[in-house]
Amino acid sequence: MTTWLITGCSTGLGRAFAEAVLDRGHNAVVTARDVAKVQDLADKYPDTALALPLDVTNDEQVTAAVGAAENRFGAVDVLVNNAGYGYRAAVEEGEDDAVHQLFDTHVFGTVRTIKAVLPGMRTRRSGTIVNLSSIGARICPEGSGYYSAVKAAIEALTLSLRKEVALLGITAMVVEPGGFRTDFAGRSLTQAAVPIADYADTAGKRRKEHDTYHGTQPGDPAKAATALIHAVESDAPPYMLLLGNDTSDGFRAALDALRTEVDAWESLSRSTDFDN
Repeated sequence: MTTWLITGCSTGLGRAFAEAVLDRGHNAVVTARDVAKVQDLADKYPDTALALPLDVTNDEQVTAAVGAAENRFGAVDVLVNNAGYGYRAAVEEGEDDAVHQLFDTHVFGTVRTIKAVLPGMRTRRSGTIVNLSSIGARICPEGSGYYSAVKAAIEALTLSLRKEVALLGITAMVVEPGGFRTDFAGRSLTQAAVPIADYADTAGKRRKEHDTYHGTQPGDPAKAATALIHAVESDAPPYMLLLGNDTSDGFRAALDALRTEVDAWESLSRSTDFDN
């Protein structure tokens, strides 16, 4: 039995992860900004679930949640940084406060929880840190520049972290999902308040009022949860776990396009060293 601490469990993938972990008999610290939205999980699994309020932008709540998890179950074996939300805007449209909040939640919220669990993991020389990214970090759609940026930051951070903690018996990995049938493109999606007309045919097409994707996404959250547990429990967890056919296809297409670009400019790229 292992103990998982999962952020953002009120709905979506976070909820699916929590349910799958608990169904398999593991301990789970299930968190949400409004703890009432996850209390039913603690009521259903009174011996193995602990429901806690957690806003990952709040230092005190992060410290308290990890402390409560360790007091109840002895340790946090797996941290899943899932809390987050979407934000759509052309880069020029992005409001400063909204962008700062997006980075605070996704990037610095992830950093806060990582720093909170690492002392215990280092002491035990074991543990797994799972950080949720998105195929958006790879394909960078119009109107998702800021969201793609926070997810790209998480991926780079995780790769460095993975190299730093590997010799300590700790694993760090990224999960990159595509479209899953959750509230992400509905309730959890925010956007710039004032659109700029010049972006109507690019970023504007992906504003919520024009989006028909919500409710038709191909991904099954329950299957994503099963896949995540399988990867975490494997003998060699991957650095990056892609979830969904759309993600696998989009990732490969992005790699091919990047390779073509690198090849086209390779001579110029290699022309910048000192002549020997």
